[in-house]
Amino acid sequence: MNRLGESTSPYLLQHAHNPVNWHEWGEEALETARREDKPIFLSIGYAACHWCHVMAHESFEDPGTAALMNEVFVNIKVDREQRPDLDSIYMSATVAMTGSGGWPMSVFLTPDLEPFFAGTYFPPVSRYNLPSFRDVLNSISRSWHEERGKVREIGAHVRAHIQRQGEPISEGVSLTQELLDGAAGRLLEDYDWGFGGWGGAPKFPQPMTVEFLMRRSSAVVSPEQKESLLKAALHALKAMARGGMYDVVGGGFARYSTDMEWRVPHFEKMLYDNAQLALVYLHAWQITGERFYRHTCEETLAFVIRELTGPEGGFYSSLDADSEGEEGKFYVWTFEEMKEVLGEDLGFFRTAYFVTPQGNWEGRILLQRAADDPTLGGRFNLSPDSAAARLAACHSKLLAARSMRPRPGTDDKALTAWNGLMLSAFAQAARANDLDGQDDYLEIATRIAGFLLTSLRPDGTLRRAWRSGRASNEVFLEDYAALICGLLDLYETDFNNRWFVAALELAEEMVARFDDPAGGFFDTPVDSEGCPRPTSLPYRPKDLQDSATPCGNSLACDGLLRLAAFTDRADFRQKAEGMLRLIAESAVRYPTAFGRWLQAADFAMESVKQVAVVGELAETITRSLLAESRRGYRPRMVAAASGFPIPENAPLLLRDRPLIDGKPTAYVCEGFVCRLPVTTVEALRELL
Repeated sequence: MNRLGESTSPYLLQHAHNPVNWHEWGEEALETARREDKPIFLSIGYAACHWCHVMAHESFEDPGTAALMNEVFVNIKVDREQRPDLDSIYMSATVAMTGSGGWPMSVFLTPDLEPFFAGTYFPPVSRYNLPSFRDVLNSISRSWHEERGKVREIGAHVRAHIQRQGEPISEGVSLTQELLDGAAGRLLEDYDWGFGGWGGAPKFPQPMTVEFLMRRSSAVVSPEQKESLLKAALHALKAMARGGMYDVVGGGFARYSTDMEWRVPHFEKMLYDNAQLALVYLHAWQITGERFYRHTCEETLAFVIRELTGPEGGFYSSLDADSEGEEGKFYVWTFEEMKEVLGEDLGFFRTAYFVTPQGNWEGRILLQRAADDPTLGGRFNLSPDSAAARLAACHSKLLAARSMRPRPGTDDKALTAWNGLMLSAFAQAARANDLDGQDDYLEIATRIAGFLLTSLRPDGTLRRAWRSGRASNEVFLEDYAALICGLLDLYETDFNNRWFVAALELAEEMVARFDDPAGGFFDTPVDSEGCPRPTSLPYRPKDLQDSATPCGNSLACDGLLRLAAFTDRADFRQKAEGMLRLIAESAVRYPTAFGRWLQAADFAMESVKQVAVVGELAETITRSLLAESRRGYRPRMVAAASGFPIPENAPLLLRDRPLIDGKPTAYVCEGFVCRLPVTTVEALRELL
């Protein structure tokens, strides 16, 4: 019997009608495996995964293959996005056994949850140098019945190996300015100046790494290094936003590029990528003032509003790579389609994107900019701004035509961690001076925060996932940590004390539920459904590396450091500094795997300015002081503001801050040691 029909996961619901007797991960399935002495087939994927769909269609929908699976195995289906703990544990096992990983992840376990064979996609017949899935099933079955001792020996060995993954990466080396500069230098050494970014195909966007370079470029470093760091960061951002991986028609970024040139994307669009990328393009605009970066940020946020926003206030998780059974079909064009939609603008558009009748990808057209606005304007006797406006009108026509096509599937669950990342993006965009849509962004950020603190915190208990009115039971470190960071960003935008109080409460809960006395935090709580018991998880995971999303520990470190700057809580700062020692040596050696950690380290190592503004927030002078504090890119600053009386549970930074001569007043402090207060924008500008 297939048991997925009541799941809250869209990915699991996609498999609810398979002839496979799927179970969700839980005690019922694990007890069945022990009682019937059957190995477990664990299949992990996610709703937007193209090859997950392929394997489902080829194997899990096939009655013969399903019958074999049902006879020999207890079959468990897991949504990696709802159970990152299981994904982390068994991805470590897959990489240990095969040298690489990916999704769909296919892992075979003993009833004691020891992995003894693993892979990713298996075809229905032998190809791609892979055995057929049926051959794998039969081979595993024979091994289980005829070589049980060897199977258990392999499982015990792999389990011991992956249990070491959560051990400290470093021997406790302290991070220093020199180490941070060393990490930045390593990134410059490995940078791809030909096409932008790091690594070969497939090439991932690395927003955390770009953000770290921009932070270091604003630190006290030599003018030459400052220029090199910023040059690499901006080069990467321009390379990615030319198109291909970036959707120039509708905004938003695909998951990654299948080639080194950022031209052919893997077409799925994930909420977490777009949250982080919108933010890094926002910061690039704040640094440079260039419209290109601002425009990319605004278009990315517009995509999220249009296509990933749920009616209840939260954001959906992803858009599928496939539509009408074909990867990328929603996003590509034929020359005839473009000719029909653009009419007399076709020649102009062809110049901008070097469009040819033959196409540039499997006979279709993938859009990637060939001429920038000044070049394009020069060719058509237009100013750069006029060329940009005409091109935007072409994009609007194409977007309207594209909206008539069958859409890719939407994974409509809301995840706390990913919504927390997007909360940060909208809150900071709302704070940025003169950004189009500023008021709308604040309304959206406020709505997300309210949704997360109610629907995903029923009865005061934070949860991981929500869909169709139902919240999941589990929660993980990254959910707490991302929400704390998002709430602090929103507090610094509208100074509603509710957000600060909630962030502080969540931080106290996080420390109580996830703390590892050896340093850092476990990924699973000590007191809930996510808690590891011998029958539910093989060990308690503790991820210390950033990947496509920041790990829970790096987010927690960031959040605790910022809260310490608001509250002068020594315990928060000491905990965060101890966490940085866990990863210091490896972060310098492998900086692309520790991008959010390096940002947190930069905040910890550099001098942080604490700005307190007292005065009625509706007053013009108060608003002018706040606007000055928000001008430009200031990654090492926290700001608190309040009218009178100052709430008792407001940040300590606001305590005992009187008005000077009855005027709205700004205090600028470092380490809670403050300069003389000021009452004018000009004086505040000097202090900052």
